[in-house]
Amino acid sequence: MQCPSCQNTDSRVLESRAADGGRSVRRRRECLNCEFRFTTYERVETVPITVIKRNGNREIFNRSKLLHGMNRACEKTGLDTSRLEKMIEALELQLQQRSAREVSSAEIGELVLTQLKDVSEVAYIRFASVYRQFRGIDDFVSTLETMNREQEHLAAVS
Repeated sequence: MQCPSCQNTDSRVLESRAADGGRSVRRRRECLNCEFRFTTYERVETVPITVIKRNGNREIFNRSKLLHGMNRACEKTGLDTSRLEKMIEALELQLQQRSAREVSSAEIGELVLTQLKDVSEVAYIRFASVYRQFRGIDDFVSTLETMNREQEHLAAVS
């Protein structure tokens, strides 16, 4: 590891511990040349996921963009950001475990909707209205009727 102070490549590890909920290792190091102390992080390198947008464009999966959209859908619903972050972590892990490195934005949207449906009906409708590009009241009514039928079916089965 190269020292940020003198660029020497010899250092020793003073301390190591788990960081980021066990997804990375934080190491305190000391340069053997100038004794400068610095911190490094070691993470598992993952192959980036490419998202295929509706218009055919491709871009790298951006969890902060997804979190922003989910936060907007969950405003004033009582859902905190940490819960949304856990949902995104689960979604990202699910995508990483696939053999395909490309996923459509439609598929990501459906995965988010599946998670939101169990957490908040209001957030589900808000997210669906943007993701599915609702054009008017009929789209809202249709979605609400579908949700209502699904709940009635689940109640009848239980």
